[in-house]
Amino acid sequence: MPDTVFSGRFYYKQKFQELYVGVTDGKISEITKSNTGAKIIYLPYAVLPSGIDIHVHFRDPGETSKEDFKSGSISAIYGGTTTVFDMPNNLVPVSDYDVFENKLNAVSTRSFCDFGLYSLYNGKNKDVIDKRSSGLKVYLGGSTNALPIGEMDKVAKEHLANWEKPVLFHSEDSACLKSNTRLEKNCRDHNLARPVECEEAGVKSAISFAARKGIIGHLSHSSPLDSNYKVEVTPHHLLLNDDKITDQWGKVNPPLRDRATQEQLLGNYLSGKYQILSSDHGPHTEEDKADFQHAASGIIGVETRIPLMLNLVKNKILNLDILLSTAVITPGETFDIGKGQIEIGYSADFMCVDFSNVSRLNQEKLHSKVTISPFNGFDVIFPSHVVISGNVAIDQYELVEERFGKFVQAGDQGKKTET
Repeated sequence: MPDTVFSGRFYYKQKFQELYVGVTDGKISEITKSNTGAKIIYLPYAVLPSGIDIHVHFRDPGETSKEDFKSGSISAIYGGTTTVFDMPNNLVPVSDYDVFENKLNAVSTRSFCDFGLYSLYNGKNKDVIDKRSSGLKVYLGGSTNALPIGEMDKVAKEHLANWEKPVLFHSEDSACLKSNTRLEKNCRDHNLARPVECEEAGVKSAISFAARKGIIGHLSHSSPLDSNYKVEVTPHHLLLNDDKITDQWGKVNPPLRDRATQEQLLGNYLSGKYQILSSDHGPHTEEDKADFQHAASGIIGVETRIPLMLNLVKNKILNLDILLSTAVITPGETFDIGKGQIEIGYSADFMCVDFSNVSRLNQEKLHSKVTISPFNGFDVIFPSHVVISGNVAIDQYELVEERFGKFVQAGDQGKKTET
């Protein structure tokens, strides 16, 4: 008999069905049409698998005035995301065993959602990358706390080609960026300083490394890709442009593009051409964003990623299956963590959505340490309940004050390891 049974209108086999979903040791152990007699928890509204965000920057350790794993993971859960993968461009980059261990020890007691950790690949550190790394991050162009990788020798390229876990590329060409440096006063200037041509050159370089599980990170334009790499897009590149948002709170790498480029990217996403939707959650303090020229690049988004898209589903702009594929299913499959589907053997991670409860985003109610968002005022639908590993973490839009988050390793097929 399962430990707990959740009943409700689950999105199962691409349609909503009244089901009883049994959970044993945090995983789905049965899916039935009738009650098996175990303790029942009723989930209201539409029940969907909860989100997986493979691209967040929680700044912990090193810059916890911007964010830490407690505030970042709480934000994730409020936004319907129960698993995040955190980037390695900390103040001390995560590029060897010791730094990885220090980071894991620092954040593992603070996370309210499940998490994995990337390591930074600099072309010279293949022998000191921690094997528990969820994936590798490669910067082809410089960004916050990260220098571009530079020229790689044959051995370094072979390592990327043979690495069995995901490799996510920040695909802006460093030389191209240098040649376009200019004075920046607004988002349009930032777009000109980091033009599409630099991203196209970076994407071409990334594909040439032939990573087994390559991912083009945060694509901001719609040029065709001739590759088996997966493509990641973000809500800010899909929904914002350098005409709509002009100030430093819209400064991000790669930049917000012009309206035509943004609309074409959105059209491609809506038609199912991209595989992953991530937030690239990049918090900075107001001091960091004081003036445009010297402002740090990054936009918060882990809490708003899914609510923004649920509103598009409600308005029949976005197909629900595309949202679930890009924000939940494919991220779980890519990192092989036994999450992202309502199926036997998968982690019991759900979110409940009342599609009639649309609200205007009030940034002051967000849960990051700095809540200024370029999406302030956008229509959103937040989940009413969130379940992680069979535990209710959000109940009637309120956080249950208990930390359920654990470290998950890519390839562990959902077997969790707590440190």
